[in-house]
Amino acid sequence: MKMIVAPLLRIFFRPWLEGAENIPDEGPAIIASNHLSFSDSFFFPALIKRRITFIAKAEYFNTPGLKGKLTAAFFKGVGQLPVDRSGARGAGEAAIRSAVAVLERGELFGVYPEGTRSPDGKLYRGKVGGLARVALQTGAPVIPVAMIDTEKVQPPGQVVPNFGIRPGIRIGRPLDFSRYHGMENDRFILRSVTDEVMYEIMRLSGQEYVDIYATAAKRQITEDKKRADAERRAAQKAEKAAEKEAEKAAKEEAEKAAKDEAEKAAEDEAARLEQEQQEQQDKPE
Repeated sequence: MKMIVAPLLRIFFRPWLEGAENIPDEGPAIIASNHLSFSDSFFFPALIKRRITFIAKAEYFNTPGLKGKLTAAFFKGVGQLPVDRSGARGAGEAAIRSAVAVLERGELFGVYPEGTRSPDGKLYRGKVGGLARVALQTGAPVIPVAMIDTEKVQPPGQVVPNFGIRPGIRIGRPLDFSRYHGMENDRFILRSVTDEVMYEIMRLSGQEYVDIYATAAKRQITEDKKRADAERRAAQKAEKAAEKEAEKAAKEEAEKAAKDEAEKAAEDEAARLEQEQQEQQDKPE
């Protein structure tokens, strides 16, 4: 990753990095980053000297097919931890235990507090639980990170990245939450810690903040798209129906005009014949 991928990224994308000095050379720390693109998992780990272990959604590890196997191999190779995002409490507890183990080894643990990629480039509400609980349980500092323009390099759903765009990484100063030590089961404290981290990420990234979860925003965007598609299809159907009705009316009008013209021609012909007959009768013998 660091010997091959990082040089290639620097050559083709020339990413910039600010605040690298805020990441300690040794010792545990939690990296909390916004999440704009799949390419975040390449740029940040490749450009930082130390190894960072992120949790990644379980789908990256168990998707069938060649692409799924390659994706799983990549995430395993860079030391990512699979986490089930289905909402099962046991899966969340397992992820927290894994994160604690990483930090207890004196390593860096990375997390995306939004829980998923932003659907539109905005910053969404951080999820309470993992980030805050791990920080309070271990006492490790939280380092806020802002990924800049990575969604332009690789928009959601796009496989081949866009070249000619220079993304960036801005790293903030470590946040110390030792004042809340022993309060990791207080949900109000967890919310406060999470919001403070999200505020710092917003300040670093310059993103517009939306106080709802990104998963809810994705559902709303999907529903809006479905509704817009349905309205578009209905409008197209109505337009076609109007066109057919107009064609039918035009055809009926043309047929009526042709009928009227034929009747007039027949009347004219009858009048002509009648006139000829009258003229024949009026001729002297």
